[in-house]
Amino acid sequence: MNPEKVVFGFFIVLALTLNFGFFVGEIENPNHHHVYELFAVVVVNLIATVLKFGDRSQMGALLLATSLVAMLQLVAAALVWTLSVHVHQVGLTPSVTASIVSLSGGAMLANVISVVLLIIETVMLRR
Repeated sequence: MNPEKVVFGFFIVLALTLNFGFFVGEIENPNHHHVYELFAVVVVNLIATVLKFGDRSQMGALLLATSLVAMLQLVAAALVWTLSVHVHQVGLTPSVTASIVSLSGGAMLANVISVVLLIIETVMLRR
């Protein structure tokens, strides 16, 4: 068993599950989407992205690309949250919350692709 692959797989799957936890709930209800959960998703995705920088294979490039997409979407969601609450002081209106959750959903899709690619890579190594 390769400990690096275990840590790598752990953070990829953790990123997906945390993102799923943030995403689930009524899209317009801010009570179903907590700011600390979004923060945890951003941090874990950042760790997963950093872990992907060492892989120089074609599959590694695809994994890095999916992580960068997820990070872009999550940072955009955090930026929308910060601007609406602290800068414009609009608060978490239903439309703002829907935008944040939609961006998180895009990141979750990128995380799903990462997990699928990881499974494909693992199956290909067995043969």
